[in-house]
Amino acid sequence: MEKPAFKMSARNLKFHYGSVLALKGISLDIRKNMVTALIGPSGCGKTTFLRCLNRMNDIVEGAHVEGEILMDGLNIYAPEVDVVQVRKRVGMVFQKSNPFPKTIFENVAYGLKIDGDYSRSEIVDRVEKSLKDSALWNEVSDRLHDSAMQLSGGQQQRLCIARALAVKPEVILMDEPASALDPIATQKIEELIQELKKGYTIVIVTHNMQQAARVSDYTGFFYLGDLIEMGKTEKIFTNPGNKRTEDYVTGRFG
Repeated sequence: MEKPAFKMSARNLKFHYGSVLALKGISLDIRKNMVTALIGPSGCGKTTFLRCLNRMNDIVEGAHVEGEILMDGLNIYAPEVDVVQVRKRVGMVFQKSNPFPKTIFENVAYGLKIDGDYSRSEIVDRVEKSLKDSALWNEVSDRLHDSAMQLSGGQQQRLCIARALAVKPEVILMDEPASALDPIATQKIEELIQELKKGYTIVIVTHNMQQAARVSDYTGFFYLGDLIEMGKTEKIFTNPGNKRTEDYVTGRFG
């Protein structure tokens, strides 16, 4: 049987905030071109783990990482690895949409302009493609030079996704991308996630159980810094192997 393709893998990952051990030796595999959801109560380590996947926690004072995170088999925490390159390959979309106070076009083009040597026509093409890939082009194509701050909350979040896509990452991390959105905007983000996984590997942190069940292929349940259970989403929600997982997904706690 052919071995599944893992895009990223954590191996005994421990994360300390100063003297506090926030992740207690996490090992899990993230499959290529699939959606992996991380669920669990607040403060259980989901977002900390997510931010380890593109070394966002490097900027936290007193942070200390042990173990490995492999991407295509190479440890992204190895001393010779360029963290800027890691973050180019592993894009991030945050819980609160955070467009820059610039035009819609400039928001998407921002990473390309600081990243390097693209011609004007390349930037224009890449902006259009990213807006199409984030299901926003039809809504904004005639107002690319308007301020991004005029967009609705759901549009702003899709703009942030377009901004992440513009630099052509391989993995997209999403930290509760729809938690501040209304149901219609949430549905658009969920449909977009399903479309994006054809070309990207996606890891999403969500508090919304139904959302995890709808959008993900695999789900990991975190509790108090431990990974309690990881498996196919359908199994986690219908036939979990651990009592604590069952209690959480059925709403008995959390």
